[in-house]
Amino acid sequence: MGSGKYDCLIVGAGLFGCVFAERAAAAGKKVLVIDRRNHIGGNIYTEKTEGITVHRYGAHIFHTSDREVWDYVNRFAEFNNYINSPVAVYGDELYNLPFNMNTFSRLWNIKTPAEAKAVIEKQRAETGITDPKNLEEQALFLAGRDIYEKLIKGYTEKQWGKPCSELPAFIIKRLPFRFTYDNNYFNDRYQGIPVGGYTQIAEKMLEKADVLLNTDYADFAASHPGIAEMTVYTGMIDEYFGFSKGRLQYRSLSFETEVLDTDNFQGNAVVNYTAREVPFTRIIEHKHFEFGTQGKTVISREYPVTWEPGMEPFYPVNDAENTALYEEYKALADKEKNVLFGGRLAEYKYYDMDKVIRSALDAAAGA
Repeated sequence: MGSGKYDCLIVGAGLFGCVFAERAAAAGKKVLVIDRRNHIGGNIYTEKTEGITVHRYGAHIFHTSDREVWDYVNRFAEFNNYINSPVAVYGDELYNLPFNMNTFSRLWNIKTPAEAKAVIEKQRAETGITDPKNLEEQALFLAGRDIYEKLIKGYTEKQWGKPCSELPAFIIKRLPFRFTYDNNYFNDRYQGIPVGGYTQIAEKMLEKADVLLNTDYADFAASHPGIAEMTVYTGMIDEYFGFSKGRLQYRSLSFETEVLDTDNFQGNAVVNYTAREVPFTRIIEHKHFEFGTQGKTVISREYPVTWEPGMEPFYPVNDAENTALYEEYKALADKEKNVLFGGRLAEYKYYDMDKVIRSALDAAAGA
């Protein structure tokens, strides 16, 4: 581990922690990174199975319009030209995502943008909704009944574990409709998957840092007081403060991964299952992220679950109650001396990867 005090103790070897560690070490600081898991990389961790790069914690597709962030990540890996073009299965029907002319043509047997807009407007008007009170009404107000029933309702209810009529409207503030035959899910200028996976990126970022895995922060801090001049904390903010004001809520995920003796199971990296009666939300076929030609394939079924202590927290539940509770913890965090709180769990917000990197770069530059 090295001897003497560190300039910086980073709690969590996820993306925020890795970027901050790399920048701090590059500035000549002595850095220690600890993580309670048995691997680095956090949720972007990838591993090889049957020669296929497997995303252990679900699909991570890098996309950004931030040129500085794009140039930064390309220092640590070569990115391929993968374009995210998921499809959705509803019963025996298959639709392209995001909602575009391919989707509308399949739904209504139409060909032109004008026809698609006319159907959507007609269905919106038929709902009679003018002031949506919940997610169901908001989705119907924005999209009409066909898109809501087949492509939004079941998937969303599985994701959140509640009926859409009990979810707040703000979760779907808007629904992007594209009146072009374009299946590219993201609008960002830069997009791809690192050839060989994400773990190599974390490894290279941490090359000049000392790393301790299987290490719990509370125990480590108690037994190593004053080990660092400053702490960068990327774990759950409520846990840092001993849950003194109550627990924040999260949604978690469960993965069922298996190797199949076929070279191509579903023909696409991401296939969403939007019907409520199908228990999982999507199946990931990992080889397609890197255009794999292996004789076997690896798939992961993704099940949203209610988070409980001891599980991995994936998504913050940013409703009014939890947001108010987070603000109480944020007020405590602002009073902590020599502690920087950063990342998805410490800031209780959903972050795309490029936004995590941008936040960490800015934080490190200002530290």
